[in-house]
Amino acid sequence: MKRFSKGFFYLLILPIIWGFFGWQGWAWWSWASAAPQGQEQVNSSGSKGNSVKILIPPGTSSQQIGEDLKAAGLIRSDLAWRLWARWLIFQNPQGDFKAGSYSLAPTQSLSQVAATIWNGEVMTLSFTIPEGWSIQQMAEYFEQQGFFSAEKFLAASRQIPHQDYPWLPPNLPLLEGFLFPDTYQLEATEVTPQAVIRQMLNRFKEQALPVYQQAQSQHNLSLNEWVILASIVEKEAVVPEERNRISGVFHNRLQKGIQLASDPTVEYALGIRQTVEQPLTFKQVETPSPYNTYINVGLPPTAIASPGLASLKATLTPEKTDYLYFMARYDGTHIFSRTEAEHQAAIAEVERNLSSQ
Repeated sequence: MKRFSKGFFYLLILPIIWGFFGWQGWAWWSWASAAPQGQEQVNSSGSKGNSVKILIPPGTSSQQIGEDLKAAGLIRSDLAWRLWARWLIFQNPQGDFKAGSYSLAPTQSLSQVAATIWNGEVMTLSFTIPEGWSIQQMAEYFEQQGFFSAEKFLAASRQIPHQDYPWLPPNLPLLEGFLFPDTYQLEATEVTPQAVIRQMLNRFKEQALPVYQQAQSQHNLSLNEWVILASIVEKEAVVPEERNRISGVFHNRLQKGIQLASDPTVEYALGIRQTVEQPLTFKQVETPSPYNTYINVGLPPTAIASPGLASLKATLTPEKTDYLYFMARYDGTHIFSRTEAEHQAAIAEVERNLSSQ
């Protein structure tokens, strides 16, 4: 009878006990590894399941990461996290959780959260700088986006990193014109004025500098002169078809020693922007400034904006014409003239058209 009872225990009762504890363990793991907030909870409560930003400093242990995730409500159990971390390390002894800033949601399971941090899928921020923006406009944009203050960006733009970028012209007062307009992405932990400027200078080096270097035998512009003139072309040209022609007009005026007489240089000097309703006044045009190309012959001391690649190329390939003037029609196109008399006639034509509207 005792043998039967012992055999009966091993054959029937013990598997039941093991099965019970196994089921309990699986039930616990299913609960512990599940998302803290199910999608059905999000739908029924009306909550958007907002993501949570988590910063993992370099050198943070996997145990500390689990505790931080548990405290943030992103996992249910730090014990389950430690077990899963050991499993990941067993599978890939060379791998590890990556430091950085992460955007995680309580609707993600423990394995999804772990995979995000293990693979280093850090949170990034994107920003776009349009062609023709000045450093001042960039500074205001970054402040509005909450990246950093405008003052910090303006201060950083006056620090010229010649050591890292020896091709930058000497004696630059600021980086106007050399911060290449484009769309960028940065890790959230690297969003500083210096990091942004570094990315934009790198893009200028990659995209713009080769254009200048490859055409050096075809022009006599210094790097600084090229960027300055291209910035004026960028601000004046609206339709692509006129870009090289406008460049040609400025080249002609420079060669003849005639003032460029470019409205955007006056706008830059005064920190204003004219409109059809409020054009520049004679007083503004006559306001002394190193940037006022109505008064001064030659180029202003720095660029007035960040030129795009098209304007940079057009500055090196000006259209060969006899034009010395152009007048905006305020529809994006211009009337080009060879003489002062033709130019005055073009001005009168534009004014008549505006007054008849």
